[in-house]
Amino acid sequence: MQQLPEHGSCFVCGKDNPHSIGITWYLNDHGDIEADMVFNDAQQGPPGHVHGGASAAVLDEAMGAAVWRAGYSVAAVNLEINYSRPVPLGQKVSIKARIAEVHPRKILTTSEMRLPDGTVAVSGRGVYVEAPQLFKDVSFG
Repeated sequence: MQQLPEHGSCFVCGKDNPHSIGITWYLNDHGDIEADMVFNDAQQGPPGHVHGGASAAVLDEAMGAAVWRAGYSVAAVNLEINYSRPVPLGQKVSIKARIAEVHPRKILTTSEMRLPDGTVAVSGRGVYVEAPQLFKDVSFG
């Protein structure tokens, strides 16, 4: 797997942001994005569990990274997040995201966050559209 470059002050993976969740993303041989991580107290929602917004942010970033690595400069226009199980703080979870379909005006993605036993705790679908104007001064390596 290939480690993806981090990008500055990103809320999810930026090393320059002291409040970043701090994920390191990897590109697998199939073009999917993967990461393992442990959420901590800074991402707490219900006592002892991850805030739904933190889970959603991580899946959004993973899906966006999958589309970026395929060569598109995109932004999310719609996210659907499904919460099947609570995600405990302090336990390793696995994240995976992939491109599901490419259409002329949109790119559809899927993602999942799995608990240590392999159970899908959170899943997501996203719709991304080209938005190069938002990233004209950004280089992601």
